[in-house]
Amino acid sequence: MSYSGFTLEGLKKQLGLTIQEELEIFSIITLVNPSPLLAETLAENIPLALGIDTEKARSEMIVTPILIELRKIFHREISLFSIIV
Repeated sequence: MSYSGFTLEGLKKQLGLTIQEELEIFSIITLVNPSPLLAETLAENIPLALGIDTEKARSEMIVTPILIELRKIFHREISLFSIIV
């Protein structure tokens, strides 16, 4: 069967799956304001990345600065890896 032929309902019946949905899974998350450096970087980068309009530009100019900020928030206890696909 092709991918487009699969439906969630069909898979639930065929495989005997039970879907468990949790509401408000992020309700316990504390909001964190971006640092002034991140805010300035994104203010500069977002229009440029959206103007270039490629996945690579968005990754490098928007996503990566956010991930670096998260790494700082978590006291460098997380790491980042970049792969070429």
